[in-house]
Amino acid sequence: MPLKLEIVTPERLAYSDEVDAVVLPGSEGELGVLPHHAPLVSTLGVGELRIRKAGEEESFAIAGGFLQVRPDKVVVMAELADMASEIDLEKAQAARRDAEKALESGFDEGADLAAARASLQVALLRQRIAERRHREGPRHRG
Repeated sequence: MPLKLEIVTPERLAYSDEVDAVVLPGSEGELGVLPHHAPLVSTLGVGELRIRKAGEEESFAIAGGFLQVRPDKVVVMAELADMASEIDLEKAQAARRDAEKALESGFDEGADLAAARASLQVALLRQRIAERRHREGPRHRG
């Protein structure tokens, strides 16, 4: 029995399909979900969400939000969800450099510093996922 996966952000439905398994960044560490998983609600961290389907693997850069697991369905409500194949490596690298410059220039406001750190964390995540996809190409599992 396949597992229905939906990944939604405030802007869009980023993914909706049946999958064999999903591994995602929970706030307390990595979570793996297979069909018939026990019901669960959790917060999401920042990291890579990996989908396995028909021997292939696809990745998303995920940041923040919530996860709901039911025996037949997983709903990921994320603040950010970018499919690896859609991440522009050059833009991700430029965003990382911009975030690093913002941190280096210093801030008087704690909120600005926190926002700059969060921006850097997301930029680094996007860059890492895009670089790996660029190196490896689409991943197949035998």
